Amino acid sequence: MNVRRRVAFATFLAFASPAMPGAALAQSAIAAAVGKPVSLPDIAIGSANAPITITEYSSMSCPHCAAFGQNVFPMLRSKYIDTGKVRFVFREFPLDIKAAAASILARCIGKDDSEKYLGAVEMLFKLQDRLMAQTKDTLIYVGKQHGMSEQDVKTCEEDQAQFDKLNADQQYAHRELKVTSTPTFFLNGVRLQGSMSFEELEERIEPLLKK
Repeated sequence: MNVRRRVAFATFLAFASPAMPGAALAQSAIAAAVGKPVSLPDIAIGSANAPITITEYSSMSCPHCAAFGQNVFPMLRSKYIDTGKVRFVFREFPLDIKAAAASILARCIGKDDSEKYLGAVEMLFKLQDRLMAQTKDTLIYVGKQHGMSEQDVKTCEEDQAQFDKLNADQQYAHRELKVTSTPTFFLNGVRLQGSMSFEELEERIEPLLKK
């Protein structure tokens, strides 16, 4: 993909720097900050009235994110999301330009439909190795599987406004929420960094449901 847009994408790589100093926000303040969409519409599924909200910051180039999406998320969805106990919010935190391009394609496919977006993400995660090795061809392939022509994919990837919004949201997550790696989860405002098994998530979810 001729993703030649201006080098704002270098900022995607700047997040390896240490987290900003200063006292951490109180949990309630963090929960409020996490709950605020910045530039792009939220990708969310599950009841808006669910007692628990899990927000995941994910990169399409992150193997641990792909493993969570393929192995843990289906169980989380079946037991907690589809039953109204958990609202799940998916947020992009691309670690490189290939992940950014994949996220933008998923946005174009979804067109603000969370289910369509997550369906594209599922496919992109399954094709992650191919995405990293043959980015352009993989984006075109995934686009075509969702009814897009090659020109549609090209136009999507050249939408600088979308990239700018993606960049702004990532900067917000880094600056305000101290997200520095993927996957990072927020469970009702509590930050959980790194891979999470279904059993680990369940141990944290169940006590909250009993309150």
